[in-house]
Amino acid sequence: MTILLSFLCGIIPAVIWLMFWLREDEINPEPKKYILFSFLTGMLAALIVLGFQTIIIEHVESYTFLCVILLASAEEIFKFIAAYMMALKREFMNEPIDAIIYMITIALGFAALENSLYIYDAINTNGVLQGILVSNMRFIGSAILHTAASGIIGVAIALSFYKKASQKLSYLIVGIISAIILHTGFNLFIINNIGGGILGSFTFIWGTAIIILFLFEKIKQLKPENKQY
Repeated sequence: MTILLSFLCGIIPAVIWLMFWLREDEINPEPKKYILFSFLTGMLAALIVLGFQTIIIEHVESYTFLCVILLASAEEIFKFIAAYMMALKREFMNEPIDAIIYMITIALGFAALENSLYIYDAINTNGVLQGILVSNMRFIGSAILHTAASGIIGVAIALSFYKKASQKLSYLIVGIISAIILHTGFNLFIINNIGGGILGSFTFIWGTAIIILFLFEKIKQLKPENKQY
């Protein structure tokens, strides 16, 4: 029962956020099966990253800047790899906005499993009420963090969709680095209690998410005639 409750509390909020973001792609929506597979791939990526993060924690002193940035880097890089393998290199990824949709879908699948594990631990340690509290906090925190960070990468890919291969690579590198900086900054805000800790970090990532939402409209206007050869 604890496992089922943890899973539901982790996955339902992620699905709610996913439904919200998919509304940005209503004109030419992605096939539901690809969205589902991407979401599940994100969950699988979370399991793989957990193993790498365990190794990092065993070899790097906890709560140091190096540890924080390595943990954030592992998550952002593996989310991108998952999105690339599942969707970004596929033929059905045929318009700029698709890059953001699939990056966010992968991110929310990742967040769903990650949150489920945190909630399971909270329930086992302090009971169901604590688990529900953790679920609510991660609904407005972790899910938005992963969405914003992966959304940045998606925006970078989308903006370079019709550009040369060399330019696409440059955009991608900037996107991944920016995502890592955002993720690392979020964690450091909390660890060092900067700007009110949780409040400051939430303001930080929510602001980024809103910017991404506005960028959706710009990216929808990108046309094939702008393609550079």
